[in-house]
Amino acid sequence: MKIHNISENNSILNKFIAEIRDVTVQKDSLRFRRNIERIGEILSYELSKKLSYKAVDVATPLGIKSIDKVTNDIVLCSILRAGLPLHQGLLNYFDDAENAFISAYRHHPNNDAEFEIVVEYFAAPSVENKTLLLADPMLATGQSLVSVYEAIKKQGIPKEIHLVVVIASKEGIKFIEDKFPENTHLWITAIDDNLNDKGYIIPGLGDAGDLAFGSKL
Repeated sequence: MKIHNISENNSILNKFIAEIRDVTVQKDSLRFRRNIERIGEILSYELSKKLSYKAVDVATPLGIKSIDKVTNDIVLCSILRAGLPLHQGLLNYFDDAENAFISAYRHHPNNDAEFEIVVEYFAAPSVENKTLLLADPMLATGQSLVSVYEAIKKQGIPKEIHLVVVIASKEGIKFIEDKFPENTHLWITAIDDNLNDKGYIIPGLGDAGDLAFGSKL
């Protein structure tokens, strides 16, 4: 797995990361969603540099110009529900991509800190031999991404995978590194050191799904 940490170089990305973490700015759910969308756009631009290109001729009003265009057959998949704003940011740039949606949630069978990941819904085109962009804003324990990938594999094997994440924990990255094929890229904008006893990233930003769409039962 190839890891690309965009935050290693300062950019306007810092502003958006600061705002999604800030408890005062988080009160504005519209701004939170928009900032996640903006981050998705930045990640789209960065990962586009690793895609395949082919020269095509484009007719202008005054002549012909050869331009290199992306040739990857892209399927954009987000993990419901927290992944939706990130999905939109990616879709703003990869606007001709096919789209997929998959659900994953933590089930606590004993009503304690122990949990298992339950995947119940998957709507997607074929991913066989395509470029899969799998979007989830938070990579905490890594169990959700692995469980989702195992479910997706039953529908076909992608040619290459790009995992698109906003904030990751070191523990989560370590957990998934050997669970995905070699031709996998992990795109992230921040890495935090720790998880708490409930498996949430510290300092992180809280629950991305709740902040974007409201608290759940």
